[in-house]
Amino acid sequence: MSDTARISVFKTYKLFVGGKFPRSESGRVYEVTDRKGSWLANAPQSSRKDARDAVVAARKAFGGWSGATAYNRGQILYRVAEMLEGRREQFVREVADAEGLSKAKAAAQVDAAIDRWVWYAGWTDKIAQVVGGGNPVAGPFFNLSTPEPTGVVTVLAPQDSSFLGLVSVIAPAIATGNTVVVIASEHAPLPALSLGEVLATSDMPGGVVNVLSGRTAEIATPLAAHQDVNAIDLTGADEALAKELEIAAADNLKRVRRPSADDWSADPGTSRLTAFLETKTVWHPTGSLGASGSSY
Repeated sequence: MSDTARISVFKTYKLFVGGKFPRSESGRVYEVTDRKGSWLANAPQSSRKDARDAVVAARKAFGGWSGATAYNRGQILYRVAEMLEGRREQFVREVADAEGLSKAKAAAQVDAAIDRWVWYAGWTDKIAQVVGGGNPVAGPFFNLSTPEPTGVVTVLAPQDSSFLGLVSVIAPAIATGNTVVVIASEHAPLPALSLGEVLATSDMPGGVVNVLSGRTAEIATPLAAHQDVNAIDLTGADEALAKELEIAAADNLKRVRRPSADDWSADPGTSRLTAFLETKTVWHPTGSLGASGSSY
């Protein structure tokens, strides 16, 4: 074997759209650096066309994903957590570089993200019992309220929490049957792009999660105005951008989750699970009810 020093194989990061790994349609890339300014990689700089393609993929996947049993969605999410555990060291390295953390602190962030993915996997077949059920009504009928997913959701991932925050906004949206178009942290997109590789090798159907990297405002603007996007999570937007996107989202009455100062290490509760759920109430006649009970 030659003593010549080997040349490292640099990783090429790509988008994740429809279960595949396209380069940006525009051919553009931008430099991703660590907190000290050292070069880490070139990430794809998504265009409006990439955003539209991601919506098409998310819409195509919505029927199958929302129609799957909640138990099956939980199994698939748990499988993703298994795959994340197997690539733990890679994510520790990427989070440490992205957020300027020590290896120990980055490892704690990654472990918390994997645990959070498992948390949401466990909620898929339980949330309906929390937010749905029979309603007390007077008359010869009964009614049942059941939660249903909103549809295609655009998610602006947190800018400052490249993995734990990312998982905390993606997992609850898909756990409840939505499909998502995720705009990764502009300055720290690498963990999000690597998550796409994990999703591709799990049982997650293509198009359920689509990951775009690039300039947040450039990608988010057409998605906020897109007529086939049903909701938008503005977690990763600053106040000025959030206001602009809210105005654009009003055109087709998108559901909007405004930015908030989240503590990603805190107990997540169920608020993000219910953020993109609609409630369907079905009324059913029972006939006249008297002292002897129903007439049928």
